[in-house]
Amino acid sequence: MGNTNLVPYETIVRATNDEPEAVEEVLWHYSRRIRFATLENGHINPDTEDSIRQRLITALFQFRFD
Repeated sequence: MGNTNLVPYETIVRATNDEPEAVEEVLWHYSRRIRFATLENGHINPDTEDSIRQRLITALFQFRFD
């Protein structure tokens, strides 16, 4: 049993190997935090949401297990 607040290690490994399902799992895991971060005056800013999602995807592909 692991911490349910963390993305499973296997999912991160699969996501860094460009598996679309794993990338979606990571995005889903952080979706509430992303939405909260994009609130402006009580409304979600879709441009900011897209930007955060894209930066997360980029970070996944640059992540290295050294």
